[in-house]
Amino acid sequence: MVHSVSPPKLRHFLLTWLKKQGIDDALIQPYSGHASRKSLEVYSKLTISDAQGEYERVIPDFPV
Repeated sequence: MVHSVSPPKLRHFLLTWLKKQGIDDALIQPYSGHASRKSLEVYSKLTISDAQGEYERVIPDFPV
């Protein structure tokens, strides 16, 4: 299977990665192509695999 990488896809991947590294929105926003920091929320959403990994990490300590 061939995957195409367009500039918008590459930018989205990079900005999502930067958000996951904890880089502040003020530093990311000028490179995002978005007019406001509020619109950067799209890069903050967890993927299902991220959420599952976090769940697996904390569930053993959950008091039942």
